[in-house]
Amino acid sequence: MSPLTVLQPPGWPAPKGYANGVMGHGRIICVGGQIGWDEQGRFAQGFVAQAEQALANIVAVLKEAGAGPEHVARLTWYVTDLAAYRAAQRELGVAYRRVMGRNFPAMALVQVVGLVEPEALVEIEATAILPD
Repeated sequence: MSPLTVLQPPGWPAPKGYANGVMGHGRIICVGGQIGWDEQGRFAQGFVAQAEQALANIVAVLKEAGAGPEHVARLTWYVTDLAAYRAAQRELGVAYRRVMGRNFPAMALVQVVGLVEPEALVEIEATAILPD
């Protein structure tokens, strides 16, 4: 069972792949923006592969605090190509579930002109809540 409570106002349409709000109690973990490179700084090839690697990097940081994907309350995605994101939604959903399971936190997605690492196509930051 998730340590978080999803907040869904009555009468609102059910969101797909995210939550309108999430509530939890405990220690807060703030994970800085993660990009699609591995431990050696090698980038995954393509948008979906980079997103999956960025999510895996988030999970690795969470593990250092004894947390996992089920503790993620919020994700903010920064993408350099919104059309690529939209075109890959089905494949991206599969990759997301491989790493994050069926945990769908509050999310936002923003298109940006560029990221600090020129090869990066996506950067994702996370906020997690680890119960006391």
